[in-house]
Amino acid sequence: MQKRFALLAAGLGLATALAAQTYKLPAYEKFVLPSGLTVYLMEHHEVPMISVSMVFDGGAVHDPEGKSGLAAATAEALRFGAGARSKAQLDEELDFTGASLVTFAGKESAGLRASFAAKDQALVFGILKDLLIAPQFDATELTNYLARTRDELGQAKESPRSVIASYWNAFVYAGHPYAKPTGGTPEGVGAITRADVAAFYTARYRAGSSAIAIVGDFKLADMKRQVTEWLGGWKTPKPEKATYSAPALSFEGARVLLVDKPDARETTFYIGGKGGVNFTSPDYVSLSVINTVLGGRFTSWLNDQLRVNSGLTYGARSQFATYRQGSTFQISTFTKVSSTEAAIDLALVVLDSLHRVGIDETTLKSAQNYVKGDFPTNYETASQLSALLTSFFELGYNEAFINSFQQQVDGLTVARCRELVAKYIPRDKLQFVLIGKAEAIGDLAKKYGTVTQKPIAESGF
Repeated sequence: MQKRFALLAAGLGLATALAAQTYKLPAYEKFVLPSGLTVYLMEHHEVPMISVSMVFDGGAVHDPEGKSGLAAATAEALRFGAGARSKAQLDEELDFTGASLVTFAGKESAGLRASFAAKDQALVFGILKDLLIAPQFDATELTNYLARTRDELGQAKESPRSVIASYWNAFVYAGHPYAKPTGGTPEGVGAITRADVAAFYTARYRAGSSAIAIVGDFKLADMKRQVTEWLGGWKTPKPEKATYSAPALSFEGARVLLVDKPDARETTFYIGGKGGVNFTSPDYVSLSVINTVLGGRFTSWLNDQLRVNSGLTYGARSQFATYRQGSTFQISTFTKVSSTEAAIDLALVVLDSLHRVGIDETTLKSAQNYVKGDFPTNYETASQLSALLTSFFELGYNEAFINSFQQQVDGLTVARCRELVAKYIPRDKLQFVLIGKAEAIGDLAKKYGTVTQKPIAESGF
């Protein structure tokens, strides 16, 4: 029995490895409608479903002063009735067919995702067209959403782990649009009107700066004809040019933002700085492997040291938070107030070890196998593939990233790891964001850099 299990496990491992080595992005077609809308189509016949992904140049970076949260409100308000249907009618028709439809706004773009049975495509495509071309922005629905969102944002600060990323962005990107919180602030959301939403929609949801990807059970020629008829008449003004440039992320020295939460029993913290890599960088894949070693999986160095070996936290990780024009690198975790210093110091020891000692051949090979094994599972379903195609448009890369992934992972060497760590992962002039009880950790914070303190009750991001 054990031998049979071992053979099965070995077979599955070999199959996973072979899948990673041979995975290529399925064929797709890309074209641009006369309106300027970019279209991606891909056949995917495994199940009789269709998935749609759309992206718009409507992210939080475009929130105007005093209206933080407008991008998120506009994306949500697309579903507050469209064409001749009220919000209740939209929800009822989608529920009846079992279709899913979500809208959202991120830092740099807004998006729409839908998934539905192929047999219901006429109905759902009709609804999606109305959402894009004739949204109602129902005043009552919008008022209710804004009130609910304002309350939720106020309550969110009871959970430091849910807001620390916003404090981090406000701290390291100060003065740049990336500092704007994706979800907004209670004050900003409270100032939004229906006229603001309609104006934001008109300015940011334009065909020439948008893309749609449709993946699923259809014939490509039929879908190309259908989408041309469906959205060929979407007329919008030419897109507005980008109003922001790459952030400098230049720090004169180590700094600490201490966000005081007087009732905190834990300290939640980020440590990091400039990352310097985005999705179009030739080093992106290699850095993903390196980060897997440091803090990208359960058996990473950070998690081993801070959770498994010392019991200082339930989990520690690291990541590159990547945008179109740059990124930051950060280590993140949380710990008891009494163990704040021990946890921060141990995280710094692990970071220093990455620079000083580096990654050995055995560790690198393990990380390479892990990354390759995990890779194909990210691009299996129609919804994953449709989101991938619109990310090509949004972030400026293409299928070469997918098709050369195996080669890039295997090409990483120990020597190259050292070069990339030195280039992209900060070691000095580190930036710290700590959310916790200032009375207990205020003096400690001075150990790590120049301290700025603010109460969590204020809108510090």
